[in-house]
Amino acid sequence: MKVYIAGAYTASSARQRLQNTANAIDAGIAVWNKGHYPYIPHLTHFVDARAKRRGILMRWRDYMIWDKVWLQLCDAFLMLNNSRGVSVEAGAAKRLGLQIFRSLAEIPNAGPHPSR
Repeated sequence: MKVYIAGAYTASSARQRLQNTANAIDAGIAVWNKGHYPYIPHLTHFVDARAKRRGILMRWRDYMIWDKVWLQLCDAFLMLNNSRGVSVEAGAAKRLGLQIFRSLAEIPNAGPHPSR
């Protein structure tokens, strides 16, 4: 399955945003190890940092549009926790009929990837 990793990103400090990104990456690795293909929207953390350095304004709404395109390509939705963005994404995932998981433990093991 292609699994969209949803979790809080926005935080009051840069350190917490980086921690939220690390948490999503860890979840993505766990999904990969279960034999699936994660999409980790938190990786746009690095896009945002680069855009800021270049003087390009990227807003919350821009990222929600970006993420929605990828969400439409996924089979499942993993909800790590809740936030404004996760709530919006979860609603879209439900409308798309994606399988919704609320923990890594709920995701079935699909076995090793073909390259392993």
